[in-house]
Amino acid sequence: MNAVQPRRGRPKQNDLSYSDTREALLQAGVVWLTQSGFQGTGLEPMLRSAQVPKGSFYHYFDSKEAFALAVLQRYRDYFEKKLDRYLLDEQLPPLTRLRNFVESAKSGMEKYAFKRGCLVGNLEQEATALPESLRQAVLATYQSWQNKLAQCLMLAQQQGLLSPDADVEALAHMFWVGWEGAVARARLMQSSSPLVQFEKFYLAGLPR
Repeated sequence: MNAVQPRRGRPKQNDLSYSDTREALLQAGVVWLTQSGFQGTGLEPMLRSAQVPKGSFYHYFDSKEAFALAVLQRYRDYFEKKLDRYLLDEQLPPLTRLRNFVESAKSGMEKYAFKRGCLVGNLEQEATALPESLRQAVLATYQSWQNKLAQCLMLAQQQGLLSPDADVEALAHMFWVGWEGAVARARLMQSSSPLVQFEKFYLAGLPR
């Protein structure tokens, strides 16, 4: 992700500076919420990292909650493009697409030395402390990811790679439940082993 160099001081009254500074805030927000979650992200250190004055923050967002919702939407957009890139790859069998997604995610965690996990998973772990609007947005994000994977599994079913009796919606749901646990354990262990093991057992357990 290429960092946008924000302008110092309060926003100038033109669309370009507004867009640049807001983008810098969102990019910094993705990094901080991915590493520290909602409760663990302090506005002041995050704003220092983005080189944006605190007064300017409230020019773009009414509150930390509004900011987190915008950051979550940005992360969701990014992640769903990544999912589509793998799960819609028509040159590969459906289950190979899923394997490639897991491999890509594993490489990403290794790249950042397991300091970054899944922004959505981080928020999920704070569910009881989240504002209701943010909790609902997390649920909607998971549902969208589940739908994308269910479509991939349905294609595998149509190609005879899964049992015709397989409940692809339930299988997609269980993937994301297990996946977020594997990501959290990988961060704890600072090892990609939990991701590898989860992929192995999930694929082996699919009804054929």
